[in-house]
Amino acid sequence: MKQIACALALTLCSSAAWAAEKLSLNEVSQYLNGITTAQAPFSQINDDGSLSTGKLYMHRPGKMRFEYDAPNSGVVIAGAGAVVIQDPKSNQPPETYPLKRTPLSLILARTVNLGQANMVVGHDFDGTSTIVRAQDPKNPEYGSIEMMFTDSPVELRKWVIHDGSGGKTTVILGGLETGVTLSSRLFNTSAPPSR
Repeated sequence: MKQIACALALTLCSSAAWAAEKLSLNEVSQYLNGITTAQAPFSQINDDGSLSTGKLYMHRPGKMRFEYDAPNSGVVIAGAGAVVIQDPKSNQPPETYPLKRTPLSLILARTVNLGQANMVVGHDFDGTSTIVRAQDPKNPEYGSIEMMFTDSPVELRKWVIHDGSGGKTTVILGGLETGVTLSSRLFNTSAPPSR
C-alpha cells in the first residue's frame, strides 16, 4: 500500500512538473490574437514602489482602459491611436501620448506577431510561467513590455512596462475574463467618461 501511495505521489508530482512548459512565441501570438474583449481586476506596482488597484478593460485591436480605485480614481484610456491619462485630482487637462510610442501598442496591435525580427528581446521560462519581453523593432527607444503567461490554459497573468527613460510599471492581473461585452464609451479618448 505504501509503495502504491509513493508511486502515485511521484506520478502526480511528475505530471504537474510536466504540465508546465515553455510556450513558443507562436503560441503566445495566437493566444493574444484570439483575445477580442477582456476585463480583469489588476494591481499595479508603480516605479516609485507605490501600489494602485483597479479594473482593466481591453478591446483589441487598439483599445484598453484602466480604471483606478480610490484614492487615485484616475483613468487611462488607449483608443483612436492615443493614450489619454486623466487625473481627477489634477487641475491640468488630460495628458495625451501616441499609442504607437508605448509598449502597450505591441499587444493591442491588430495582428500580434512575436516572431517578427528583433521584436522579442527575451523569451524565458521560470518553471511555471513563460516570460516574453518585446519591443518595437523599429523604435526600441520607446521601451519594452515583459509579459508573463501561464499554460493549460494559456493566460496572460502579468506585464511589466519598461519605459524609454528607465522607469518600470508592473501590472498583475486577476482572472482575465475574455469574450465579454464592453461599451464603446469605455474607450472614448476625446471625452473620457467619468466613473
